[in-house]
Amino acid sequence: MSVYLYPTDLAWFRFLQALSHLDEVNFWQPGGSTGFRGLGIGGLFLFRLKSPINKIAGGGIFAHATRYPLSGAWDAFGVKNGVPSFLALFDAINGYRSRNGASPATPDTPIGCIVLEQPFFLPERDWIPIPADYHLNLVQGKAFTLESETGSSLQVWGLRQLASQHPAAISENLDPPMFGNPTLIRPRLGQGAFRLIVADAYEKRCAITGEKTLPVLEAAHIKPVSNGGEHRIDNGLLLRSDLHKLFDLGYATITPSGDFRVSAKLKETWMNGKVYYDLDRSTIRLPPRGDQRPSHSFLEWHNDVVFRG
Repeated sequence: MSVYLYPTDLAWFRFLQALSHLDEVNFWQPGGSTGFRGLGIGGLFLFRLKSPINKIAGGGIFAHATRYPLSGAWDAFGVKNGVPSFLALFDAINGYRSRNGASPATPDTPIGCIVLEQPFFLPERDWIPIPADYHLNLVQGKAFTLESETGSSLQVWGLRQLASQHPAAISENLDPPMFGNPTLIRPRLGQGAFRLIVADAYEKRCAITGEKTLPVLEAAHIKPVSNGGEHRIDNGLLLRSDLHKLFDLGYATITPSGDFRVSAKLKETWMNGKVYYDLDRSTIRLPPRGDQRPSHSFLEWHNDVVFRG
């Protein structure tokens, strides 16, 4: 287990620092050709403000890393990308790409997304110097194991700062005690993280049709947040937008055994629906990883409460 220290732009930091009560942010990378693999889920990701400042000024809990279309990253996170508009994000990414000799981006160009939950942005009086064993020429930053003196001290410092701004994030992880122990923190996912994690879990393909056109795919909650559901991977499905709508309205469901079912009410109400009845009783595509598959209890809830069977 490690804590990661990553070079961070002051403008990105200041913009997000001015916003209040952020649950998550997207620490984007303009190229993202190599995915970030420096931390496990729940590890501390700390912001080292670039030269000439060279201070550690905040951080967050690492939740996910992926490559995602630029426009999709804006749709998922909005101003939590650290800029006020899509145009500002587009211009910032193309500014980096131009300086590095890369071709201009388009709205569909994949960028690197490092998703951080429960971020904290400290006032300048609380910034601390970078450790002596961190070299300023590290473009991608550096991981420090929690067994090392530097890693351990950064972990303790980071957890104390996190507790000051997100006490719930710490209170949910108090067994065993947090400080001084090499434990990971369970991130509470926000809406943006949920969208990207669900898309990756289903390999960016609709669970029912196999459709791969990402702009028409949506991360659906089995049990909606409005009904007490959470942004959890086992409460998610990646669905084509029309199927998502039918699922939310109860004209379609997925059984705990993984079969897609269409309600007879669809034809009764709208006098149509052949394209959907052709999919009735088909078996959905599940994520390869068992821990990312939909919860049977959530599917049972949808069948019992929402489905117009």
